[in-house]
Amino acid sequence: MASAEATGGPRILVVGPSWVGDMVMAQSLFMTLKARHPGCRIGVVAPPWSLPILERMAEVDEAHGLEVGHGQFGWGARRALAARLKGHFDRAIVLPRSLKSALVPFLARIPRRTGFTGEQRYGLLNDRRRLDKAVLDQTVKRFVALGLPAEAAAAGGFPIPRPRLAVDADNLVELRLAQGLSSRPAIGMMPGAEYGPAKQWPLAHFRALAEALVERGFEVRVLGGPKDVEAGETIGAGLEHAHNLCGKTRLADAVDLLADCRQVVTNDSGLMHVAAAVGTRVHALYGSSSPAYTPPLTGNAEIHTLSLECSPCFRRTCPLGHTHCLTRMAPERLLAALLAEPVGGEG
Repeated sequence: MASAEATGGPRILVVGPSWVGDMVMAQSLFMTLKARHPGCRIGVVAPPWSLPILERMAEVDEAHGLEVGHGQFGWGARRALAARLKGHFDRAIVLPRSLKSALVPFLARIPRRTGFTGEQRYGLLNDRRRLDKAVLDQTVKRFVALGLPAEAAAAGGFPIPRPRLAVDADNLVELRLAQGLSSRPAIGMMPGAEYGPAKQWPLAHFRALAEALVERGFEVRVLGGPKDVEAGETIGAGLEHAHNLCGKTRLADAVDLLADCRQVVTNDSGLMHVAAAVGTRVHALYGSSSPAYTPPLTGNAEIHTLSLECSPCFRRTCPLGHTHCLTRMAPERLLAALLAEPVGGEG
């Protein structure tokens, strides 16, 4: 194994999360590790889809894709990856709380393995932390805490570095040409939310907002994955200067396209965190979820929530059947916020 002295710092393996937004927030941990351990080398175990995001993080020195289907244990894949990593790391940090996520560092015999107690993985971790949800009340705080000494993490109040993804200017030029984008100021729209419909602003509201923006001289870019293609059509069909880019771009492309937008309107989703991490002004819509738990990590954001008595409920679908927390958030409210030019940039 390459010693910490030989590499200028410890070699740290992080087992990353499985969601786009969480992977972006994990950069706050990577930044913390680089600040605390100058010269350290950070490797990340992650789903293959997230590798383009990790490539945009200056703190990540190497990334290892773990190809395991959703819900699968993937014993063979985990064992094979562990064999390749054995002898190359001094320490591991396991961000997910599942048993299977702790297997690779254990099988790779990494000496120190840190993570929160959960799913009876006592033998897999040897630096187990108790999760105090009152102190660590946000996902990003929990990630950063695992990179700190236990005492400092338990005390709370530690700094949270804001994620910052690199932008590829050359790729952006190619994307603008390939997608026929105009020189109009662009507003991004992200109608998807993987968690469920209780986090999704109505498509009719997105459509009404898109029409109003195009009328006022803006270009609208609807971004999302293959599952969002139909939603993108609902928003942009037949509307000049509205582009449905859902399913037409890679995740790395979304980074560059969002950086090129003047502002974005987005559900609480992974792409919301991507937009925040490239410095674009974010208008974040919260229904069943809470901005107190997963806020956009930027000083250049406006939170839109109605704070009804029934929300946040943290349910995938509205238990009352009406989703008033989102349907009653009128497009006119977002239009007014978009047209009010923000003063200054990221704070």
